[in-house]
Amino acid sequence: MSAEVFDFYELLEVSRDADDGALKSAYRKLAMRHHPDKNPGCKESEARFKSISQAYECLKDPQKRAAYDRFGHEAYVNGANGGGAGAGGGGFSDIGDIFESIFGAGFGGGRQQARRGGDLRYDMEISLDEAYHGKKAEIEIDVARQCEPCGGSGATPGTGTRRCTLCGGQGKVRTQQGFFMMERSCPTCMGHGEVIEKPCRSCGGEGRVDGREKLAVDIPRGVDTGTRIRLTGKGEAGPHGSPPGDLYIFLHIRRHKVFERDGATLVTRAPISFTTAALGGEITIPGLDGTPHTIPIPAGIQSGKQLRKRGAGMPVLNARGLGDLVVEIAVETPTRLSLRQKELLREFQACETGEECPESKGFFERLKGAWSDLTE
Repeated sequence: MSAEVFDFYELLEVSRDADDGALKSAYRKLAMRHHPDKNPGCKESEARFKSISQAYECLKDPQKRAAYDRFGHEAYVNGANGGGAGAGGGGFSDIGDIFESIFGAGFGGGRQQARRGGDLRYDMEISLDEAYHGKKAEIEIDVARQCEPCGGSGATPGTGTRRCTLCGGQGKVRTQQGFFMMERSCPTCMGHGEVIEKPCRSCGGEGRVDGREKLAVDIPRGVDTGTRIRLTGKGEAGPHGSPPGDLYIFLHIRRHKVFERDGATLVTRAPISFTTAALGGEITIPGLDGTPHTIPIPAGIQSGKQLRKRGAGMPVLNARGLGDLVVEIAVETPTRLSLRQKELLREFQACETGEECPESKGFFERLKGAWSDLTE
């Protein structure tokens, strides 16, 4: 599946007048659904994930979106062929080329600017405890970095560049098509107006080389699945010494054996005996910070009742305070009773009046009333 086959708005399942919030919400929903981690080994989901990422990268940028709305995929393909794709793939690396090829040099003007390096994505999985406390992590990535021998220039040390003879240093060439004069980037110097006299042997004139790099990442407290951490300048090095792109780290929180998470709220299910439910009592839940939280159980509590402990949940990202701890009660009916326990329960059953369980009493009274209506 390719983003070029489908309309970007159709890929994200939004209307063409969708605002930034609607685009972002649609992308997050679809990205979670088709993420490779949730669909291991599924090539279709992987392709779909790449396609919606391309669509979102284009439409979230006002300039790219305006070009796409006017020129469609033709503009996207032209931009993509220019190189320098950002995070998630996709084009529009030099959107000026799109307009200049249509309106001429007067629109874009001058020689082509150095392209910024591409952005990178790194997916990191952490535990809920690490999300609570925050952590310092070290990651290792494959990335193109500036070539040291030539300092990113792409030229052999001691040599330089010369003016491109094809475009005369303008970075653009003109071609006649019928009555129209079309202008495009020079294919020899790639729009820079200059060519390297003697390319660097280490990088082949590119100014950057592939390698592995270790990076320290500071993960703040309160992060959640989908939280994005941006490391400025840690993406791909730009060609010929141009600025590097950024590295985006997307976090995924592993499932916890006790707690589920709803934003800053922690939710857990606690089974209690029917005697505790009837007479009341208390239970103790250990928090993620190691603090034991005592939860009072009111007498007569029913299954499904939620009890809340303020300030015992997750830290709020980039803010002060903590969320709440919510305990959902599940009353457990005993399945293994001794003879004595059964005797006691029979004694209790013998002295029941029906007032002990008003909901049950009301239900059966309504049944009697309904049955009487049917038999009349």
